[in-house]
Amino acid sequence: MSRWGRFQDSDESAHYEYLCKSTGVPVHYCAEIFTNDNSVAGLIVKAVKRTMAGEYSRELSVKVKAGLVRLTKMGYKAGGYPPYGMRRMLLDVHGKPKQLLADGERKSLATERVILVPGPEEEIVIVQRIFREYADENRSLTQIARRLNQEKIPFIHGGTWTTTTVTHALERPQYTGTHVWGRTTAYLSGPVKTVTPENWAVCPDAFRPIVSAEIFERARKRLANVTYRLSDQELLNRLKSVAAETGKLTSRIIQDSRLCPAADAYRRRFGGLMNTYALLGYNTSELIAQATVRLRGMIVRRLFIQQFLNCFADQIEEVRANKRFRPLLRIRKTGLLVSVVVARFQPTTRTRQPRWFIEPSRYERKRSAIVGLMDERNASVTSIRVFPKMDYGNATNLKFALDHPWWQTGKPLEQISDFVKVLTDFRRLRR
Repeated sequence: MSRWGRFQDSDESAHYEYLCKSTGVPVHYCAEIFTNDNSVAGLIVKAVKRTMAGEYSRELSVKVKAGLVRLTKMGYKAGGYPPYGMRRMLLDVHGKPKQLLADGERKSLATERVILVPGPEEEIVIVQRIFREYADENRSLTQIARRLNQEKIPFIHGGTWTTTTVTHALERPQYTGTHVWGRTTAYLSGPVKTVTPENWAVCPDAFRPIVSAEIFERARKRLANVTYRLSDQELLNRLKSVAAETGKLTSRIIQDSRLCPAADAYRRRFGGLMNTYALLGYNTSELIAQATVRLRGMIVRRLFIQQFLNCFADQIEEVRANKRFRPLLRIRKTGLLVSVVVARFQPTTRTRQPRWFIEPSRYERKRSAIVGLMDERNASVTSIRVFPKMDYGNATNLKFALDHPWWQTGKPLEQISDFVKVLTDFRRLRR
């Protein structure tokens, strides 16, 4: 039972036993005193034994981890391959060097220990070169890996250098003579998690360093600023500093700023700049008014669409043919596609009479449409009308007043919750 049932969930052990029985494979527990005959007594004992097996596994895990931590703090290697430029040295029971261990070799006695020592001189030179090029010469990870491969310098086991292998080399505190264990954990076969530095097992000055602590720290600080290592909040905080300095945000401003990563980094991380702006709180009326005209329209339209999605979560969905086309709304029940247009406030030049401007694409003009009029700051929608079709002639755009004949053909939408009812009325009129 102990070997079969060391699962942290005792039901998992029962599940595997059931799978065996269901396919005609009987399960016998040879070292147990009970008979596996599905009797009440046997079932109770099995449940208790499974729980005991799981608890034994947990206790054993704690003891093994404590032992590895103790060995690491004494400067001994707890297992695994040595990093590039270092080798494993076997020590006898008295702590004296015995031999270098080749790949695949292990110690034969429990009382022997293994430490790390500097490897061949040519590999040490390469490690020092990597740190110098990255920390002092500001070369990128890709450039360093490419140069090493072009010079035919092999990695471990004759492999090639990549940005990942260079990164791992720059992260190794062993190169400074500090032995570290426990930077990640997969407790009880669970998912791998990163451990905070204060919980690492560390032994400073465990062996002779290859690089200085100063250059290692410079490399570490630069690595910490690599975009993929930054958390979502750190990325947003850097963008906030750009917004505070420039007063607004655009793709070009983000791209040119040295205070934050490139615009593509935000697109990949948050699914687009619109989502990034929303997370920043850039969707409020005050901030929208500071944005460029085009960006304001995009933000307001995004929020306008979201209002309908929130109101009709089970009836309406957002669809998009591809990245070339803007999102539309689709009625789930009928499949009807509805265009969403925001009309930009654009008063006349001389008299400043209120006018609104729309320029929907050709394919949007063929569909039913929701048109929202923006306020004087072009920061929010103040009035909404629904149109069976955006038919205002052959012009690609339209500048109109509230008394324009085309605007009067639309059905006013006082509340967004009435939208589906208005569409239903349009269908009845067509019949």
